[in-house]
Amino acid sequence: MPNIDANGLSLHYESLGNESDPPILLIMGLAVQMILWPDELCQTLVNKGFRVIRFDNRDVGLSTHLDHLGVPNVPIQYAKFVLRLPLRAPYLIDDMAADTAALIDALGLKRPHIIGASMGGMIAQNLAANYPDKVASLTSIMSTTGRRSLPRPTWKTLRAIMQPPAKRGDTQGAIDRMEKVFGVMSSKTYPPDPARMREFCTRHIMRSNHPEGGARQLLAIAASDDRTYTVRKIKAPTLVIHGDEDRLVSPVCGMETAREIVYGGGKAKISVIKGMAHDFPVPLIPQIAEEIITHCSAAG
Repeated sequence: MPNIDANGLSLHYESLGNESDPPILLIMGLAVQMILWPDELCQTLVNKGFRVIRFDNRDVGLSTHLDHLGVPNVPIQYAKFVLRLPLRAPYLIDDMAADTAALIDALGLKRPHIIGASMGGMIAQNLAANYPDKVASLTSIMSTTGRRSLPRPTWKTLRAIMQPPAKRGDTQGAIDRMEKVFGVMSSKTYPPDPARMREFCTRHIMRSNHPEGGARQLLAIAASDDRTYTVRKIKAPTLVIHGDEDRLVSPVCGMETAREIVYGGGKAKISVIKGMAHDFPVPLIPQIAEEIITHCSAAG
């Protein structure tokens, strides 16, 4: 799994499948690495004739960490966000979309299908809006336009993700924190296997643990605020996938995303999956994969 220079950064990526097959580019969410994309999902897409590329966003995983930009005080920045005070972020969702556009060029991809989850969905939306010639289709999963009037996360979920990170060097504390956050966000209908969850959180933290980058990404989301007018520019055929149990990003946010794309003259459809929360439950991966395959195949 190599790194490649894109937009002044070194982005770590993995390419699966035949390079001559139609490409799918996966964009992951806030403070998590590309390995959160389920291997079962990636392999199913490969088996159906797609080349699958996943990568670490800036500031996480094995891509460039921008520590010279400082570490934001998350509680203070969140208070400013709630009070609608100006936020000064070192970068925005638009910048992360520019990273992805540069990655597409660096890899020589010709109009890949773009799939983003959570913050990755926001990046994917801005990519499709700002770089339409680089996107064959868009799939936005468990994401939002950022409109202020949309439902907020439940208090329990918000409290979990706002917990301060473990102290530097406390690997076990970082694993425990991640496991707790994932537990709060996971499906109630299809709860994750505890052993599988523990193994993944351990692997994730041992691969890279960089909460400072996650804090900068969180501020990028807050400072990007309402992206409704950007979302309305999307013309790529769009599939919006959302779980009916999502307590971090309400399914109403997914419905709003599809509605705004259609309002702007684009084509979008919404698929609300029963039993899915802000996660990829193993029993639902075949359904999620089938939705994506059908959508990408129809887009050409």
